[in-house]
Amino acid sequence: MSYIILAILFLISGFFMKYSDDLFDVNDDLMFASIFGVLCAVTSAAATIYSIEAAYIFIAILIGNLIALKVDGIHHIITLIIFVLICLLFGIPELNFVVLLICILAALGDEVGHELISKITDNRFLNLFFEYRFVMKVVILILAICGVFSFWIFLCFISFEIAYEIAGIVFEKFN
Repeated sequence: MSYIILAILFLISGFFMKYSDDLFDVNDDLMFASIFGVLCAVTSAAATIYSIEAAYIFIAILIGNLIALKVDGIHHIITLIIFVLICLLFGIPELNFVVLLICILAALGDEVGHELISKITDNRFLNLFFEYRFVMKVVILILAICGVFSFWIFLCFISFEIAYEIAGIVFEKFN
């Protein structure tokens, strides 16, 4: 699988993740939120199984969200179960604990910062930084610069983030 296919998996996963969240949080639509969550789980798991770099990212996002108590709906539980089952069935690459921990802390920093920063400061830079969850982006970029990840995986992750934002725009337009 090339980085182009990996980027497509990241794009689809990011779009479905946000759309699932908005369907549940805004429309209280458990059925479609769960369907989009399962699609997110399948695409995220496919990337995780294939690419060690994707595995670090998607597993870190999952664990970071669990620790931040952001897995807060049945659609999230269904998504989590499908993701874990696929990864267990097909296997994931062997991960370096230190790299995984760095990515988990970045994901956790994004989630905590996203929820709290605007409540404790009016600093425009910090609010934008955490509103758009830049901790993980910066960490993935640094890991790419240091040679731990390829620069291509950073671009794949950026495609995930762009798709996540586009899904929010699409949801607002059609709901």
